[in-house]
Amino acid sequence: MREKLVFAFVCLVFGLTGAAHTVQQDFDREAFYAAMASSSLERVNSELSVVRSSSVKEKDAYEGALLMKKAGLLKIPAEKLKAFKAGRIRFEPAIQGDEGNAEYHFLRLTIQEHAPKVVKYYKEIETDKAYIHKGYKNLSPVVQKAILDYSKTSKVLHQDDL
Repeated sequence: MREKLVFAFVCLVFGLTGAAHTVQQDFDREAFYAAMASSSLERVNSELSVVRSSSVKEKDAYEGALLMKKAGLLKIPAEKLKAFKAGRIRFEPAIQGDEGNAEYHFLRLTIQEHAPKVVKYYKEIETDKAYIHKGYKNLSPVVQKAILDYSKTSKVLHQDDL
């Protein structure tokens, strides 16, 4: 009887460890940008979980951008504001710590362009646009594609400028 309990305990521990390992996914930029472009709260939350469990160096910027994106998908105004502020708190130090990062400027531009005026998050649009134009050719193909896709509907960023 005791051996069966020990065996069951060992199976349970290893089974849970294996299950936890499959839940933790590796960060994928394409999936991140797909979530940023979607209007699905479920998809944004799913990608947020992936980012939070990853060890990618841009974690704070990605998490912040996703939280601000999430804010736009929530229904209750107080929850929207809380999510936006949490995202801004994560994102802004990341961009200030790597001011020349054109990808961060692209993320901020996408948020600024869609943020409601009440949150006053629109003052760096022209600066971000300039950084994107300057650094576009040095970005990874995945980020370049995300920028091109975004520029098709953007009022600020145009394909011809890239």
